[in-house]
Amino acid sequence: MSRIGRMPVNIPAGVTVTVGEGNVVTVKGPRGTLTQTFQPMLTIKVEGSEVLVTRPDDEKETRSLHGLTRALIHNMVVGVTDGFSKTLEIVGVGYKVVKQGKNLQLYLGHSLVNGLPQNALVVAEPEGITFEVPNPNTIVIKGNDKQAVGQIAAVIRGKRPPEPYHGKGVKYADEHIRRKAGKTGK
Repeated sequence: MSRIGRMPVNIPAGVTVTVGEGNVVTVKGPRGTLTQTFQPMLTIKVEGSEVLVTRPDDEKETRSLHGLTRALIHNMVVGVTDGFSKTLEIVGVGYKVVKQGKNLQLYLGHSLVNGLPQNALVVAEPEGITFEVPNPNTIVIKGNDKQAVGQIAAVIRGKRPPEPYHGKGVKYADEHIRRKAGKTGK
């Protein structure tokens, strides 16, 4: 039995979890509503203030989906109560970020964007995600959906990943960049 899958998901006060037809789980809380459809082979039950996920057999596929389903439901409950956030840092001379309305303008040393003479890369704020720029070298991405927060953070980091020689680029706040020594002269 999966150690993660058999643990119940506790439902805090102010949060409601409903399981609909076809394993459609809806979680409502103070920060909003999240809905996701899960595999019909698993059984999802709400008992009191807990959500239980059970599997019918020990097939390889159902074993792998058991813990995943429980973790996704737990992330939904945490998302509507506390939310998720990722912090990105921008390192480099002249590299900065500016928030213009709901868009981020990233100045990452690019001189041409799609063949046009522009300096800034523009990243639009998706629905359900908010950007905060406490200083010109930090971006805080917040939202209820853990997957969406991680995806938009990865997209922004992918605009200029950190390079190993000087450490310039966009990196996660808790990421450690392995540095390399440069060329050695004769």
